Amino acid sequence: MHTRYMSVKHGLLALLERAPMYGYQLRQEFEASTGSTWPLNVGQVYTTLSRLERDGLVEAQDSTEESQRVYAITDDGRVEVRSWFATPVRHESPRRDELAIKLALAVRTPGVDIAAVIQAQRAATIRTLQEYTRAREAAGDDLSWLLVADSLIFTAEAEIRWLDHCETRLARAQRSAKPPAERSSPVRARTTEGTRS
Repeated sequence: MHTRYMSVKHGLLALLERAPMYGYQLRQEFEASTGSTWPLNVGQVYTTLSRLERDGLVEAQDSTEESQRVYAITDDGRVEVRSWFATPVRHESPRRDELAIKLALAVRTPGVDIAAVIQAQRAATIRTLQEYTRAREAAGDDLSWLLVADSLIFTAEAEIRWLDHCETRLARAQRSAKPPAERSSPVRARTTEGTRS
């Protein structure tokens, strides 16, 4: 099952633990709880609610005065959300990281200035880090927002450290690289050894 669906599914169940809500309320509460970091559209919310209702994890109640369908969590839904909170998040192994893939391919692609790629990415990540830092300051005392902002900040800081490491490794590789004429192929080396014996 897609990770994105899983996070939305359990997020909505966790919100319904508080009280029955209709789709637009769930969308607002989800975004409020995560600092609007992962915005949802109403269609995605209702699609997820339909799956949850199909699986017996929520049930639709009488409509509100605004003709909105109100959803409530079921006993099975409570068991599901408790299990979610108790189970560690499993990351893909290895996680597919577009930036790592880009740098790995840049090393092997003729004509690509990998140092420039690293510098451009670092500048972009630093700008993103500054945005996250401002968001954390704007969060005030809202603990849920603070936790999300801290996670984003730590991830951006880790990416910057990794880019610094990539730059150092690249410089080391360039210093140790020999001109093509000085490199001996394994076949040539074996031939030379055979001649000496």
